Amino acid sequence: MSILDRYIARQYLINVVVLLTILFSFVVVIDVSLNFERFSRVATELAQQGDPDAEPGFFRRTMLTVLVIVNLWWPRLLQLFNFLLGMVLVAAMGFTCSQLNRHREFLAMLAAGLGLARVIRPIMVIAVMLSCVQLLNQELVIPRIAPLLTRDHGDAGKVELGTSQVKLIEDGEHRVYYAKSFDADAEVMTGLTVFERDEDGRPMRVISAESAVWRDGGWDLINGVAEPRGIRTGARATRETVDRIETALGPTELKMDRFQSFRQAMSFGQLGQMLDQPGRDPASARQLQRLRWGRFAIVLANLLTLLIAIPFYATREPTNMVVQSLKCAPIAIVAIMGGVLGASAGIPGVPAGLGVFVPVMILTVIALARSTSIPT
Repeated sequence: MSILDRYIARQYLINVVVLLTILFSFVVVIDVSLNFERFSRVATELAQQGDPDAEPGFFRRTMLTVLVIVNLWWPRLLQLFNFLLGMVLVAAMGFTCSQLNRHREFLAMLAAGLGLARVIRPIMVIAVMLSCVQLLNQELVIPRIAPLLTRDHGDAGKVELGTSQVKLIEDGEHRVYYAKSFDADAEVMTGLTVFERDEDGRPMRVISAESAVWRDGGWDLINGVAEPRGIRTGARATRETVDRIETALGPTELKMDRFQSFRQAMSFGQLGQMLDQPGRDPASARQLQRLRWGRFAIVLANLLTLLIAIPFYATREPTNMVVQSLKCAPIAIVAIMGGVLGASAGIPGVPAGLGVFVPVMILTVIALARSTSIPT
């Protein structure tokens, strides 16, 4: 890269870092100000674990409160980075071009025989690098800290998902599951009841078990018993022992049903493994396909939005950048949100893996037309 390219790239990267820092600080400060009492209460409970009657001092309670806030928010900021990067890339580009325009550096480039399209190269190089960091963060970091992303303010300082009730959830074989409790950390269900149904939804038999442990694509039942249902009056019902249920409804699906944020924390490989499981419900498979390929569509949509927005700021003459921002903002927001909605909403008649890229196809045409309009 030339000196000019390095100069523009450095200015752009600094603006990206500054904007991310400001946004992160704003979000954390607002959340802490609204939930400070809850953070303080959690810190007091942690201080009293060894001695419930002891009253922690001011300094210790303050330090524990700060640690609780950090413990809750550091994984959230990593996820927030992925959510905000698209808008930050466009905003940082606007600030960078405004600085170059204000100091008449665009005029100097034109006087040196360089077209303003030269601005695109260093900005896009930094944007692509940050997008790669976003994908690595999504694939390698977020799945490892997924349990930490499901916590509420009252769960700060904890690393366990805990237990919850499984309320009537269906798998791809038309079986309906109910469990008194599901330990998301040990991946064990207790008090399990499974209703097997025919294609019309009528019950055929009920399987009950004291507990069930997930292993190799199925649930191993402890004291599992199956009892027929829907038999004729007077017929003798025979109970039989059931040791295992093969199903695509595993612990990950139960966690996803309980924690909506857990879906976004899955890696590309984990989603692929879930899709490879037999008996997957078609609707669930389409949703997993959108989650799997949608993250790449969003990254491409962010980069294309950046290309669409650059001509608003790369102007030959000094101009009012506030006016240019007012022109650019609606277009950039619609483009970014279109990429997000396209990745999450299905298109009838279009395969899920292809439908997420429909907004990218539209934005590609617009980006090519816009990038050729930059003055030379």
